[in-house]
Amino acid sequence: MGEVRVPSNVLYGAQTQRAVENFPIGRYRFQPSFIKALALVKACAARANADVGVLPPELALAIANASDAIAAGAHYDQFVVDVFQTGSGTSTNMNANEVIARLAKAHPNDHVNKGQSSNDVIPATIHVASAVQIQAELLPAMKLLESALERKSSAFWEVIKIGRTHLQDATPMRLGQEFEGYAHQVKACSERRTAALDGLYELPLGGTAIGTGVNAPPGFANRTIDMISRCTGLPFREARNHFEAQAAKDAVLFLSGALKTYSIALTKIANDLRWLASGPRGGIAEIRLPPLQPGSSIMPGKVNPVIPESVLMICAQVIGHDAAITWGCASGNFELNTMMPLIAYDLLDSIELLSAGTRNLTLRCVDGLEANPEKAGKLVEQSLAMATPLANEIGYDKAAAIAKEAFDRGRTVREVAIERSGLPERRVTELLEFLD
Repeated sequence: MGEVRVPSNVLYGAQTQRAVENFPIGRYRFQPSFIKALALVKACAARANADVGVLPPELALAIANASDAIAAGAHYDQFVVDVFQTGSGTSTNMNANEVIARLAKAHPNDHVNKGQSSNDVIPATIHVASAVQIQAELLPAMKLLESALERKSSAFWEVIKIGRTHLQDATPMRLGQEFEGYAHQVKACSERRTAALDGLYELPLGGTAIGTGVNAPPGFANRTIDMISRCTGLPFREARNHFEAQAAKDAVLFLSGALKTYSIALTKIANDLRWLASGPRGGIAEIRLPPLQPGSSIMPGKVNPVIPESVLMICAQVIGHDAAITWGCASGNFELNTMMPLIAYDLLDSIELLSAGTRNLTLRCVDGLEANPEKAGKLVEQSLAMATPLANEIGYDKAAAIAKEAFDRGRTVREVAIERSGLPERRVTELLEFLD
């Protein structure tokens, strides 16, 4: 392909430089979590190659040490290839091979990439990076939010409020029950996340170019994956079928779907918090969110629900990422998916956004929100849905008539029921206060 000019002050080589020139697309570079996982794969591969006797121990150690330094955060500025590159991620794999080779005084292909191909290294890196980030960041953040919502459920248990369906008043309930529902939403999403991790624990290393394992020494894959497991503390294992593992990205898609589901759950929770705190005088105002910053450049005293709104934008972004990942996963042909860089970037971005957004929602919103029992009780008393407990004793039609009269005359159901139901006042009170 001829000569290519490589800057003298960089660690990478000609293949990386060609990619830099071929893909002058934008500002998107792989996240540190991806580079760290890629370096971990290279370090473990070098040690495995020494174990099976295809690399001299001294050279393998030099490669492993250089890779370990990158995994620890060194030389990140040397990973310069745009995400929008060759669909296999070959350019980024060679970027890593060249940087490590320069540090270790080795050959990028013959030594650093020995027993490997971009076609098995890049999908393995996607799995390792995503699984590590979920275990280290997202699941702990979700547990933090779940616990905070459970605490609020207990604290708000005695607050009686009106339920709502179709944005209309429904029967009374406990504010604590509402927050109990939110806590379970988060818990259920955590369980779905854990289920999705199982597919990520399968790594395609050892399949090399198309799954046949050509040029991979016997024992290489098992040794490499075992080392990755020991380094991460996660139960990675060799793919049961290397052709599926490299040709399809179904496990990644399943995880992305689970992240989208959590985004929908967070959207529900964040929107409910905004509505329940709306007002503070012209809305529902059954809860108070922590006041964090002025909400208007023109209206003095206005305070907006900024943290829930931030979370809603995060959720919108993750749902958009899922659409791109879905399209990317559907774009595999024959023995390889050729949208892996995009899939990797969007998946890791979703995990990072949800981790940070969940933690921020917990610490800056849920932990500090308060109930407004006076407003909640007033809305309960004014609600026409208070007629519901009467129906069992006086019938649906008569209860409906009481609700209609209360609405027409601007009175409460309690007042009209005492006059029109034929029940003793004490019994009306017992029926209307069934949650006490």
